[in-house]
This record gives sequence, C-alpha cells and structure tokens, in this order.
Amino acid sequence: MEDFDAEIASDDGEEARSHLAAGRPITYWEEDIPPELLKREYPSGRIEVVDFRTKPEWVVRVIKE
Repeated sequence: MEDFDAEIASDDGEEARSHLAAGRPITYWEEDIPPELLKREYPSGRIEVVDFRTKPEWVVRVIKE
C-alpha cells in the first residue's frame, strides 16, 4: 500500500493527458464532489459528474460544456 500511495503522490497527470490526447475520456474523483460520484472529462473539454452506481450510469450534472 505504501508503494501505491507513493505513486499517487508523485502523479504528474501525464497518463491522463495522454488518454485525452488519444481521444479517450478520463474518469476521476476530486474533493469538490461527494465520494460516491466521479468526474468524467472528455477530450473536447466537457466535464460531467457521473453516478456509476446505476446501470446505465447517470450524469448528475454537466460542469463544463
């Protein structure tokens, strides 16, 4: 677990940027949303708050178009 924590602490976002540059969305959590929700960011810049506890997942709100 210490190795995992160290990797997270040193993350510079390069992998996320490479996914966006390749045209794929990324999904992540930030402290400004409830812990049960995630943000999904698209290469176009659109950012949604998504609830994955339902099938299909539910877009709670759009943060940025």
